[in-house]
Amino acid sequence: MTTSADTHCPYCALQCAMTLTSPADLAPASQPGPGPAPTPASPKASPELDVAGRDFPTNRGGLCRKGWTSATLLNHAGRITEPLLKGADGIHRPIAWDQALDLAVAAVKDARARYGADAVGVFGGGGLTNEKAYQLGKFARLALGTSRIDYNGRFCMSSAAAAGMRAFGVDRGLPFPLEALDTASTILMLGSNVAETMPPFVQHLQGARDAGGLVVVDPRRSATAAFTADGAGLHLQPLPGTDLTLLLGLSHVVIHEDLVDTAYLQERTSGYSGVVRSVNAFWPERVQSLTGVPAELIRETARLLAAGARKGGSYILTGRGVEQHVDGTDTATAAINLSLLLGLPGSARSGYGTLTGQGNGQGGREHGQKADQLPGYRKITDPAARAHVAAVWGVPEDLIPGPGLPAVQLLKSLGKPDGVRCLFVHASNIAVAAPDANAVIEGLRSLDFLVVCDFFLSETAAEADLILPVLQWAEEEGTLTNLEGRVLRRRRAISPPAGARSELWIMARLAERLDAPSTYSEDPETVFEELRLASAGGLADYSGIDYAMLDRGEAAYWPYPAGSTGTPRLFRDGFAHPDGNAVMVPVAPRRRRTPEAEAAGHAIDPAGKAMTLITGRLLEHYQSGAQTRRVAELAAAQPEARMQIHPGAAHALGIAAGTLVSVSNGRGEVVCRAELSTGIRPETVFLPFHFPGAESANRLTEAATDPVSGMPEFKFNTVWVRPVAAPGSARMLQTTEAS
Repeated sequence: MTTSADTHCPYCALQCAMTLTSPADLAPASQPGPGPAPTPASPKASPELDVAGRDFPTNRGGLCRKGWTSATLLNHAGRITEPLLKGADGIHRPIAWDQALDLAVAAVKDARARYGADAVGVFGGGGLTNEKAYQLGKFARLALGTSRIDYNGRFCMSSAAAAGMRAFGVDRGLPFPLEALDTASTILMLGSNVAETMPPFVQHLQGARDAGGLVVVDPRRSATAAFTADGAGLHLQPLPGTDLTLLLGLSHVVIHEDLVDTAYLQERTSGYSGVVRSVNAFWPERVQSLTGVPAELIRETARLLAAGARKGGSYILTGRGVEQHVDGTDTATAAINLSLLLGLPGSARSGYGTLTGQGNGQGGREHGQKADQLPGYRKITDPAARAHVAAVWGVPEDLIPGPGLPAVQLLKSLGKPDGVRCLFVHASNIAVAAPDANAVIEGLRSLDFLVVCDFFLSETAAEADLILPVLQWAEEEGTLTNLEGRVLRRRRAISPPAGARSELWIMARLAERLDAPSTYSEDPETVFEELRLASAGGLADYSGIDYAMLDRGEAAYWPYPAGSTGTPRLFRDGFAHPDGNAVMVPVAPRRRRTPEAEAAGHAIDPAGKAMTLITGRLLEHYQSGAQTRRVAELAAAQPEARMQIHPGAAHALGIAAGTLVSVSNGRGEVVCRAELSTGIRPETVFLPFHFPGAESANRLTEAATDPVSGMPEFKFNTVWVRPVAAPGSARMLQTTEAS
């Protein structure tokens, strides 16, 4: 008998729809009690699932390589199927669930008794379902009693979220359906390589390409930038770290060429005069000298955006390339200011948005994983918000701790006398994904006790004292919220291995042992019903959404208060500030040190050259690569990290294609192979961040953060680059020439 389940891809926030078909009946997943775990099923016992793309507005039946191969991990030989405890010899060995839960509880109690409640920490992830993200925030604050919870979305969306909150009063990645892009004549895309990170997205750019209005801002000629060729648009290739200056230059042109939407500014915004003053010093020729982007391209881009706003529709989209900086919030704010000058947000045919990266990056930040938030996108410092959530949870308000530490500060506190001593990690591989990864690994090793919930022995799980095996995406029920703010159903297609458990089950069992206040369910729909109540009246109101309507295929865009029909397009009638207006906030570039100046403060490598490192993704891999590096087809296509460098810079350093290079700074060193490409600026090198160990790009990234969002500086780091002796068996890489 063949059975199928309609669900969504486990990877990025595009959440492409897919159908999983099994040759066996879909047996209901077991919900075992807290006793000893049954004998684990063989990793190969699960039937093979067939993956088929399903027609849906975001992907229209298409999938990328990662989506097509996503089911192969369900029966991977490396799957963890029972709790593992690290021995004194450093080897992880199986233990029973009862023992595992007792050990975790004992570690929590010990840390609280010796150091206080905030000595226990939780690090979550943007891949958790809404139900798990919600209950994790509740579990941390009530069952563990700690304020120390944050998540890896702090490395992804935090700058854009902070900018959206202060400009619009609310943060939803795309405040319009993705299909709205189809009819746009102009799209300005800053710092996002969707052709590789979410390939089905590119079909929504076709209208702008046909109109010659696709503008891509990227220091590299990425696969997305290449879509601007042959009259389809423009590629602006600024110096790394100068996106804010470029945006101020674009705004200068819009203002001084009278391209602003004056009526819109008067009726729907405040702060215009301050923005005018802030951009006066950024005329195109000066911006050219600072960014390397020709003045005429700056003018042409501004005119394209203005013409599109008047005729066919204009959209401005930002991604991590302009947000993962210590001034990321201000850079995103500059993009928002530009969109407001043109009257785009809230328009019927135009808009501003930011592209959420992780599968549940949107929902994961709305319901309590962030250090400063409660469910419904409520501020944890707001007395009314605290009272509402306390009432839903059935606890006194003073049991809910205050704000904790954002991710980088949380990780810096690991093992410190007044920091976190016992840490729980869910859906995050921080040993590879966090900035200054060497320091993070040192912090993990200094903990009194580390608990990691995972289904593979990731680099973070390898550091754990206790590993708890959890379910994979096709083995669970739940909901996620995609990049449009649309809530989607994840459906179980297959039973999990007998020894694996849902994080909901784990939290419920631990809460029982800790005598925690309130209730903790292992049933996803029960948890979602509570989430609805907790979010009601908040910015991210899910109270009008339930499983039944999602199962019927109804589109559900938040805010969706009970009794409403949801909000596919935000801002049509006003913004979320008390007066209904958007707030324009003047911003200015920070003085950045050149690579040479920054290098002067470090030990100089006489055989190398100081260059600027930028990091990013590859088509075949996702995030830290903990999953995709285990997929044979993907690993074969991209088996190792390669440093992309311009041929001119490589020649000056004596670097040939395929030879080993050292990329280093005061934080660490990466040794990998060189890939030569004319598509990158001569003073810049690029590394993908999917690889561990000696190829880990985040050994080099700085843990300095944006003062507003807590976002780390991933995209502007000084490194020394030099050739190293290659072994005779080294496999040579092909030189890549940009088109």
